[in-house]
Amino acid sequence: MLIVLCAALAQKYSGPRPPTPDLPYLKHAESLLPTEASEAKEEKGKKNEVTYVVSGAASSAKTPLASPIFLFLSEKLSPDKLQLYKLESKNGRREIMFGAKKQPQAFRLDVTRLEGNLYRIEVSDSLERGEYSMTPEGSNQVFCFQVF
Repeated sequence: MLIVLCAALAQKYSGPRPPTPDLPYLKHAESLLPTEASEAKEEKGKKNEVTYVVSGAASSAKTPLASPIFLFLSEKLSPDKLQLYKLESKNGRREIMFGAKKQPQAFRLDVTRLEGNLYRIEVSDSLERGEYSMTPEGSNQVFCFQVF
């Protein structure tokens, strides 16, 4: 029994690998789809509200999975610092607002190291259809995708 357990722990990850570091990839069976990398622009509003805007009404990265799985090859970004938010599509763009009275809740992500600097990131909850953004904490860098 101990030999089998040791052999299972020693196995290396043999699935697909992200070709680009610091970019989350949606895992669809044995293929990987890169998320849409962009920079969110800040728009100041009234009463200390800030709206973060991503151009385009919809992401080019699409998944039918309500609980998507991502593969992430970490080089400069820590996968533990990524946060996932739902975006609203309005007037040909995607946006999310933060303010004193309005603080969107981030979805819970489970991060698992597969080997070395390769990680599996799973969304804990089921996502509704719509636009989403994964962003490093404290950054305007965004990795967008759509659940359809």
